[in-house]
Amino acid sequence: SARPALLICTSGTAAANYLPAVVEAHSAGTPLIVLTADRPPELRDCDAGQTIDQARLYGSHVRWFHELPLPEPGAAAGRLARAVARRALASACGASPGPVHLNWPLREPLTPPCELADVEPLGDGRFDRGSRLPAPAPGEIAALTELARREERGVVVAGPLAVESELAGSVARFAEASGWPLLADAASQLRFGTHAERAALSAAYELTLRDGAFAHAHAPRAVLRLGSAPTSKALRLWLEASAPSDYWLLDPAARWSDASRLATARSASDPAPLLDAAAAALAGRAPRASAWRGDFARAERAAQSALARALDAEPALLEPRLARELVAALPDGALLVLSNSMPVRDVDAFAPASPQRVRVLGNRGANGIDGVTSTALGASAAWPGPVVLLTGDLAFLHDLGGLAAARAAGNLTIVLVENGGGGIFSFLPIAEHGDAVAFERLFRTPHGLELRRSAELFGIGWERVSSWPHFRAAMKTAIASGGVSVIEAPVDPDANVRAFRALARIAADAAAEACA
Repeated sequence: SARPALLICTSGTAAANYLPAVVEAHSAGTPLIVLTADRPPELRDCDAGQTIDQARLYGSHVRWFHELPLPEPGAAAGRLARAVARRALASACGASPGPVHLNWPLREPLTPPCELADVEPLGDGRFDRGSRLPAPAPGEIAALTELARREERGVVVAGPLAVESELAGSVARFAEASGWPLLADAASQLRFGTHAERAALSAAYELTLRDGAFAHAHAPRAVLRLGSAPTSKALRLWLEASAPSDYWLLDPAARWSDASRLATARSASDPAPLLDAAAAALAGRAPRASAWRGDFARAERAAQSALARALDAEPALLEPRLARELVAALPDGALLVLSNSMPVRDVDAFAPASPQRVRVLGNRGANGIDGVTSTALGASAAWPGPVVLLTGDLAFLHDLGGLAAARAAGNLTIVLVENGGGGIFSFLPIAEHGDAVAFERLFRTPHGLELRRSAELFGIGWERVSSWPHFRAAMKTAIASGGVSVIEAPVDPDANVRAFRALARIAADAAAEACA
């Protein structure tokens, strides 16, 4: 909805339970206002019940912290409350949006007075977005334009973004005008949509840029990066190994998102007009039809074709094909929410680009599994169309209580990967040590629960699928019926790891052969 959520709670550990949400909102730049009740000053630090130190409870993870005074009658208190509310909104929704914490001590009696003061709205309902992003300077536009003219071996890297179509179109126009391939994260809002047809868009780079001939032969010398850190580890390692001499970071929220320490130039201006102006300046010549751009296009086509053949030949329910089948089943205008660990990685690796209009959300700020179901339920309450969540069994179990909000949700289909615990750990070197490190008990951590029993408790639909035709039919029914329902897909975790690695090799070999 782009409106800040308001979290209100009592004092003590209730406030502490908001920490994961605050951290995620801070990292993802999501507007959030937390209003925590507190005990009065005389009951602090004296072993009073339900009392902890709540001053700056969330540390540096908020844009602004303010402790309100004890409530008292009079016009001055009303003016203060109004001023604090305005500043809280401005801080949460500014150029660098994020969470705000207001701590409010209250003294008994806690019941309201007989007559309550009239409360007027702050304005006309529009939220103050704070200071506008600065327009790009002419020198900045000229520098980016000159780089694109001078350097053929460039790429545009789009990490997770919460953007509207305007910026997506600007990125696509610049990529097309510069002749630089567009490497679009699944959560970048650039993988899906009509703009994907204009640029040389790569969706299989997580697989083709792993150690292989194509990756080694196509080290970029120029990079333009925007959005949060990309999901793909293979992409990060490829860029670090390439050490491009020119690495532009578009960073209007001043987050310094550069863990690899590669950036040679940083722009804090509004990215859409910067990219549009550079694309317009480059439009004086035909789009660069270079061998570089052509190689990425050929690699993408070959990899996607090879993946499609291999996945279609695999009858078992495994996560790579599940990600591909799920995205293909989404109707135009759907919202896709991706859980962390493997679901977001599976979609990033195996979902091809598509002209379908699909918005993608994920808690990629801190990458935790806290509140994943709640995130999807909240999004479905605001989204006008169907919402689909792809999540794992541990993330689902971790936020089981979130299903209590199912009654207030919209059209949400939860695709639940039941793989017996933390599937991502099976991809790590520790898995090779097996029983010597008690891998199953300490890392994979199987829960041993029948999660479908939650369907009756929370009043939601549930179906366990056994084949791909069964899955497609279940998806169609769930989306059409509305409400909240779960499609459970049982997956063999060991077979899944073998399939993922085999598919990665197939894609990398296909890309290398196409460009040999």
